Amino acid sequence: MSKRDAIFPAGRQALYKIHRYSAAIRSGDLLFVSGQVGGREDGSPEPDFAKQVQLAFDNLRGVLKAAGATFDDIVDVTTFHTDPEAQFETVLSVKDRMFPHKPYPTWTAVGVTWLAGFDFEIKVIARVPQVA
Repeated sequence: MSKRDAIFPAGRQALYKIHRYSAAIRSGDLLFVSGQVGGREDGSPEPDFAKQVQLAFDNLRGVLKAAGATFDDIVDVTTFHTDPEAQFETVLSVKDRMFPHKPYPTWTAVGVTWLAGFDFEIKVIARVPQVA
């Protein structure tokens, strides 16, 4: 059985400690990243939706970096949207900047009614090389 290693980006440990979860878990060469939202430094939601989406991707980048991974290592993406029809083009615009080249990761978009005050969340699975 593979060992589970918790991954935490710098500066956000309090959030994970309060809510009792890991930012990501590395098991073998797989990295499972918890949902990332567009929270400002104080943890509150960024009110501008486009900025909130960009900030969620930026927070995701920080978790990936802490694990020695990049967006190129992502194989599966799941996004959660409070108003998918109204938000989709904005999300696609940011997503296209983050994943500009084929092959694109798989992507599942889910409409939800609650994201703790946020309007967008992204979680991913990445494959990263084993650290010797």
